Formats: sequence, structure tokens, C-alpha cells
Amino acid sequence: QVQLVESGGGVVPTGGSLRLSCAASGRTFTMAWFRQSPGKEREFVAAITRAATNSKYADSVKGRFTLRKDNLKNTLGLHMNSLKAEDTGVYYCASTRTWAELRENPNDYTYWGQGTQVIVSS
Repeated sequence: QVQLVESGGGVVPTGGSLRLSCAASGRTFTMAWFRQSPGKEREFVAAITRAATNSKYADSVKGRFTLRKDNLKNTLGLHMNSLKAEDTGVYYCASTRTWAELRENPNDYTYWGQGTQVIVSS
């Protein structure tokens, strides 16, 4: 069984930076960050393969967000820069149950954390 615990959320001004972390217990495979705002569907942010050889970012965050995977510590970081109001939401860490290509559909992920709130204030 895999457990994922996110941390690092908070309130940050527009243009600021924030670092999220996802601590995993158990064996993870392809991992990803998603986010969800009130009234909206869960949205793909970024994903990375188990060996961290390949990664993928949503167009809306490309060039601003960076994934950092540490397989020794079993953590996945999301470094967010140049934050915008539209980045506000609850950020979730997720993992597939087995080997998988980079996926953007949340239904392809089996394990989820509880989420951490990010608020970008203008």
C-alpha cells in the first residue's frame, strides 16, 4: 500500500514562489501533481516517471514549475515560480499502481494524498 503526504502549501503573492513536497511510503511508479479549484475538475500539472528520466508539464505551468524527484528519500517536489492567481487551488500528489507512461488523466492514478492548499493573492 502506498501513502502520499503533501506539504508546503500556503499563501503567496502574485509573482512569488512556493515549494511543495510529497513524501511517499511504499513503492511508487509514475508520479504526478494535480490541482483543483472550487467548482472545477481536477487538473493535471506535471508528471514524472519512476526513474525520473522523463517528465511532462501542463502548458499552463511550463517554464514556471519544476519537478524534483528524490528516489532515495522517496519524495517528489514541485517548485513553483512566477505564481499567478490562476495557480490557486488544492494541490494533490498521485502515483500509478504499476509501470505507466506519463499520464494526464487523474483516473490513471491509484494513490492520492490529501492535498495541500495553495493561495496566490493579488
